Amino acid sequence: MDLDELFPDKPGDPLTLLVKQDLDPLSVEELHARIAILESEIARVKAKIEAAVNHRASADELFKK
Repeated sequence: MDLDELFPDKPGDPLTLLVKQDLDPLSVEELHARIAILESEIARVKAKIEAAVNHRASADELFKK
């Protein structure tokens, strides 16, 4: 899948810039650090999704009664 398909309206979006960045100049240590940072960001996003789903479920339950 082409990155332009994923982010067609956001050419200056930080995520778009991140995935297009050339990794060749980075050392192995820098690549490992990058992975660690990305993994922590994935965990943060997953926690946000879970909180949003739980909030929605709570609101649905509240207004169901």
